[in-house]
Amino acid sequence: MTRASTGLLHPDRLLPSEPVVRGIARELYNGVRDLPIISPHGHTDPAWFATDTPFANPTDLLITPDHYVFRMLFSQGVRLEQLGIEPTGQPLDRATSPEAVWQLFGDHYHLFRGTPTRMWLDHVFGELFGLETPLTSDTAALYFDVINQRLATPGFRPRALFDAFNIELLATTEAPLDSLEHHATIQASDWDGRVVTTFRPDPVVDPEFEGFADNVVALGELTGEDTATWSGYLAALRQRRAFFREHGATATDHGHPTARTADLSEQDSSNLFAAVRSGSFTQEQAELFRAQMLTEMAAMSIDDGMVMQLHPGSFRNHNQPLFERFGRDRGADIPVATEYVSALQPLLNRFGGEPDFTLILFTLDETTYSRELAPLAGHYPCLRLGPAWWFHDSPEGMRRFREQTTETAGFYNTVGFNDDTRAFLSIPARHDVARRIDCGFLARLVAEHRLREDEAMEIAHALTVDLAKSAYRL
Repeated sequence: MTRASTGLLHPDRLLPSEPVVRGIARELYNGVRDLPIISPHGHTDPAWFATDTPFANPTDLLITPDHYVFRMLFSQGVRLEQLGIEPTGQPLDRATSPEAVWQLFGDHYHLFRGTPTRMWLDHVFGELFGLETPLTSDTAALYFDVINQRLATPGFRPRALFDAFNIELLATTEAPLDSLEHHATIQASDWDGRVVTTFRPDPVVDPEFEGFADNVVALGELTGEDTATWSGYLAALRQRRAFFREHGATATDHGHPTARTADLSEQDSSNLFAAVRSGSFTQEQAELFRAQMLTEMAAMSIDDGMVMQLHPGSFRNHNQPLFERFGRDRGADIPVATEYVSALQPLLNRFGGEPDFTLILFTLDETTYSRELAPLAGHYPCLRLGPAWWFHDSPEGMRRFREQTTETAGFYNTVGFNDDTRAFLSIPARHDVARRIDCGFLARLVAEHRLREDEAMEIAHALTVDLAKSAYRL
């Protein structure tokens, strides 16, 4: 993609404003900006790369799947139906055309001023589609037409864009009952793009996940194991992990409400499993079962080598009427306070020093960075800190992360950057923002004579490529 500055993008955007520091940051950034993208955790659709079908239109690609976009619009009174999002089980009246949705988006684009979403989208519009006029109500139709025309050309099909973005690896995330047929198609194709899956067991390890009991039954049917028993249930999970590894997975991902872990006896675990499987359980039992399953997953990671990721601290589907009408991932997830020191101790007492175990910790609670997460990662060999995530995937959030963790955990107990996105076209933009912010942070250390410039360049390369490859065993 072109690196030329456009009317939407300044070449020094996000670099420090102080001239000396900016000059150092610019040199560091120029050394890493064209390195390949390692995207070890995300939620793009593997069907895009399996079928290589042209994207339908700008709306279905850039608005409908992106909760960063529609949560802002929803907050200003735009109904999800107006954005072409179908209520669960109710086909949408297609009178809500993609063009009409895009016009509505253009009418409200000013709402994104100052947000990371605005930066990502302007990057897409400017660098990918060559649009230099700002998106407004008056230019929305032009934007739609230009993007729509480009999407119909061979260079804008999913695999071509993957290659043009210089993506070395892209990880998607699938549920344990998924057939992984799209990953199998990619593996069997003659395309050399590397797209791997990630094992996300929440639907069969969280008793409060909708359909949990039925999911456990389906897990047994899929694996041939007796998931009515604790031992059979664990065997079924091991079998599915092996299946995911056959399709390229190197990591698991766990989206639990908290970071709590437990280390129960086999009998107590079996009794607890019977309670949650019956459907008659307390909230405390559900939380304890999730806690035990994190420890069980850690034990399995030691056996099969899968890296473990923990993404706690989100009150998911906070808007209950919206959840009931539209389902999950509709922009109503809210960060909550999260404790790690006591919560992780049972798991760390068992596995904290295991040389073959890696647990990558994320947080939506920034107050834990310097107080809990950096000291933990600065001690336990198994722990690594994931980057600023979700609500904090922003210039300010990235700076806060570096400022509050580096003094205790250093750079090498972190894992670089991962974009964690459903919005495929935003991946280069997100990685570019991370590279610019990291180079700005390093430049300040050089200017203050806390790092040599050659050390800063080495660290910038590590934050861009090396740490992700190492942490995720790529």
